[in-house]
Amino acid sequence: MLSKKAKQAFYAISGPLMKANGFIYHYLRAPRTGFIRVHLGPGQKKYLDGWINVDANMFTGKCDVWLDLRNPLPFHDSTIDAFYSHHMIEHLPDLEKHFKEIFRCLKPGGTYRTGGPNGDMAIEKFQQTDEAWFNDFPDKRNSIGGKFENFIFCRQEHLTILTFSFLDELLSRAGFVNIKPCLPIKETHHSQLFTECLETEFESDFDSPHTLIVEAEKPKT
Repeated sequence: MLSKKAKQAFYAISGPLMKANGFIYHYLRAPRTGFIRVHLGPGQKKYLDGWINVDANMFTGKCDVWLDLRNPLPFHDSTIDAFYSHHMIEHLPDLEKHFKEIFRCLKPGGTYRTGGPNGDMAIEKFQQTDEAWFNDFPDKRNSIGGKFENFIFCRQEHLTILTFSFLDELLSRAGFVNIKPCLPIKETHHSQLFTECLETEFESDFDSPHTLIVEAEKPKT
């Protein structure tokens, strides 16, 4: 994990270049027709073939579009069939703005699948004093409060706590419908869109999932 200072320096230097690259992609390369799926934040190991993979990491990772995901998405209105992100949105400073961008780009009837640290389950395990549920990443903590903070905020890399009610509120406000949680692995309400994604999701704890996964749809009309 890069230090916070190193990341800040990277974005300070690369930010204007990524913004320019997004502008160029939008006007010269962004597709307008066809079956289009977009993966936001593939990182180093989650690149999906057949998808448009968007990430700020073009040096140690692999992406098709180099972009700071805090910026507007470089896609035309109502052109994308599906968006997918996994353990990415918790790093964004303005989730409501991001969800509105997703909604804008999706075709009517398009679908969004996203996931991140499961705040609902973390709160439940904290209240139960279930220390075994929490791990030692990124730091080893001895108290249940320290373990909870470690999971939720991850050395301040995570900027919010993700609970279903909070995501449901923000997604609904953006215009999404049929907002549903999923189990953390091998489950989707849209298998025709997200089968490849399930293969990259590493969680296996069905009874007490560490990842909260939600799917939502843009209304068809």
